[in-house]
Amino acid sequence: MNDTQSPFDKVNSWIKNSVGLKLGTITILMLLLLIPASMIKSIISEREMLNQSVLNEVSQKWAGKQQINGPILTIPLLYEYEVEDGKIITKTKYLYLLPEQLTVTGKIEPEKLKRGIYEVVVYRSAMQLSGQYNLKVKIDEDHLKEIKYNEAFLTVGISDLRGIEDQITLNWGKQKLDVQPGSKLSEMITSGISIDLPDLSEQINTNIDFSFNLNLQGSQNLSFIPIGSTTNVNLSSTWSSPSFNGNFLPDNREVTDEGFSADWKILQLNRNYPQTWVDKNMREEMQYSALGVDLIMPLDDYQKSMRSSKYAVMTIALIFLVFFLVEILNGRKIHPFQYTLVGLALCLFYILLISISEHSNFNIAYLISAGITSLMILIYAKSVFKSKKFTGVLTATILGIYGFLFVTLQLADYALLMGSIGLALILGITMYFTRNINWYKINMKTE
Repeated sequence: MNDTQSPFDKVNSWIKNSVGLKLGTITILMLLLLIPASMIKSIISEREMLNQSVLNEVSQKWAGKQQINGPILTIPLLYEYEVEDGKIITKTKYLYLLPEQLTVTGKIEPEKLKRGIYEVVVYRSAMQLSGQYNLKVKIDEDHLKEIKYNEAFLTVGISDLRGIEDQITLNWGKQKLDVQPGSKLSEMITSGISIDLPDLSEQINTNIDFSFNLNLQGSQNLSFIPIGSTTNVNLSSTWSSPSFNGNFLPDNREVTDEGFSADWKILQLNRNYPQTWVDKNMREEMQYSALGVDLIMPLDDYQKSMRSSKYAVMTIALIFLVFFLVEILNGRKIHPFQYTLVGLALCLFYILLISISEHSNFNIAYLISAGITSLMILIYAKSVFKSKKFTGVLTATILGIYGFLFVTLQLADYALLMGSIGLALILGITMYFTRNINWYKINMKTE
């Protein structure tokens, strides 16, 4: 019998038994499986965008983000100018005054609205705004003809007027004044309310107290412009996941599972606009000084699903590593098609996770998805490995991966730390179990 092999037989034997070729094939399969993994990320992004569109739609019907700016006191000034031909022309300018003191005390009551399978956070707020104006004003009297104290008015900026729930009455000194819809300072405050004031000529060089209640509904965000020489804002709510934003963080805040409370104190020196000015648009400067709070969903299901999908490469690589080591240590040949089926089963986990989490609690969805995927792979691997020992190793690996991933998703602030530690442990374990393998002499021959 002739034991010599033909070139074709040698090539065929090398293809079947080459460790390097098998590793290359597995690597190519992993790269190809990144295509469905990328498609899964696209699906999650699309569902998140649909959720955002529902949020915007509900906000349009309820009320959008709310920002309170004011009250701003405006007094018309009449100037006379003589031109070259001796004619006299008049021009009206406007004097803007901000309050010496502004105090805002508010309570925010969040509500969850549902549209289909989506959940949107909105709120109702009850606020009391109070403060004091000092009418000791120095005005440039050059060409000044008249100060129209009888035409003075207040303007309060409110981003979305649909959110006003009750009639607003302004307490101005000892008088009660009604408000009118619309802003008379359209360039500075695009949306708001106006209050015509009584003749201020008898109140010059005095301090005037003001106050009003504002019951306002909105969604996602509530913010304020600190226009007082000293502005104090105190907010409280039963919402346990606030995000404080703007250019000023609270001086004091407390966040618990029962809700939050926060206090701001802003001085005139902290902002880049004065307490009084004439004929200037300070809109940008005011917007830059805004402060407020977002009512955010605490790491919603779409964020968790997207974060979990980022670990798809690691999950596929580890499971494939177990299958490859079984080939090396147990002599069981595993066809690339079998690797592919296992990889697709791992990708299926993310589809199950996002679809089930839209209809139930995320943790329950995770348990169901991981359970189905693990069971599919383990039943399939048992028939492939023909070994309880290696099936047990694969079981421990899968449970470890999904357990590690679940813990990482829960610890949002420590996700990077957990991920890096987990990867270090995985690499260390892999190095330990493969430390005695002679990769130059090993081959893929079966028992």
